[in-house]
Amino acid sequence: MAIGKITERVDAITEITDERGLAAPPCPRSVKIELTARCNFNCSFCATGYKLRDKRDMDWDFYVKLLKELKADGVEEVGMFYLGESFILDWLPDAIKAAKDAGIEYVFLTSNGSLSTPDKVKACMEAGLGSLKFSLNYADEEQFCSIAQVKGSLFHTMVDNIKAARGIRDEGGYECGLYGSYIDYDGEQGERMAEMVAEFEPYLDEVYALPLYSQADLVSLDEKDRGWDIRGGNPGRAGCMRPPVPCWSLFTEARVSFDGHLSACCFDHDGRFRMGDLKEISFMEAWQSPDFQALRQAHLNRDVSNTVCRDCVSYA
Repeated sequence: MAIGKITERVDAITEITDERGLAAPPCPRSVKIELTARCNFNCSFCATGYKLRDKRDMDWDFYVKLLKELKADGVEEVGMFYLGESFILDWLPDAIKAAKDAGIEYVFLTSNGSLSTPDKVKACMEAGLGSLKFSLNYADEEQFCSIAQVKGSLFHTMVDNIKAARGIRDEGGYECGLYGSYIDYDGEQGERMAEMVAEFEPYLDEVYALPLYSQADLVSLDEKDRGWDIRGGNPGRAGCMRPPVPCWSLFTEARVSFDGHLSACCFDHDGRFRMGDLKEISFMEAWQSPDFQALRQAHLNRDVSNTVCRDCVSYA
């Protein structure tokens, strides 16, 4: 079983090619679907804990209809997450199977690992999950409690679940990549993470670093007080950083919130980046809507001062 590097897929999505660097780009290859907005963590670097919107689950009938539409439009990859923790859902394996049954080539998922129990992971792999990435954002239990703001025992549960996933994959012969990423909060976090990364290397196919995002400027002030290095926009991964403007996430990947809205932003915690209600208009109508085209054009002009993105990006 040949498992490729997840960073190759990440870099392919975060690159704005000539074909996609347009105000009205073609259908994106990848779409993240927020099966649930709920999360059992309250991480200080994430605005989820601010409760800026409702936290509910996606309607199943809408989800199935959306999958069929995405496939017909040409979407190749679907992520089973956006801003919530999808392992909260009992029906996560059913959602993965529905995506595969709809003809989606590659189904991927990112999780904090605390709820990804062996039985749930096995069910997801059996359903056709192609990639499971764990957010390894804590070097030890002390940092975990400080950042995730939940009880320390969940740190050890997370570690055990991540290690168990490898055995499940190998025993079942499932073609599911297992990966990890961690946030490089400052110039020292990489060194803090060295022991944790070494512990997970036998169990994961690849581990890589991410910069600390401003999350649409929602958490910047809190994290600056910690002395952390915050990046505007979404520059991708630490090993292949992209410029904040134009922001790739407007051009190459779509996100659908649990309540059916297409969002222009990876961190739309309060709904200000909504580009269309997919319960009322089609996916491609929203993807190429006048508002979305105007926002993309501002990015292509490298001047977002009068847009909803103005507080998020940073300028060199």
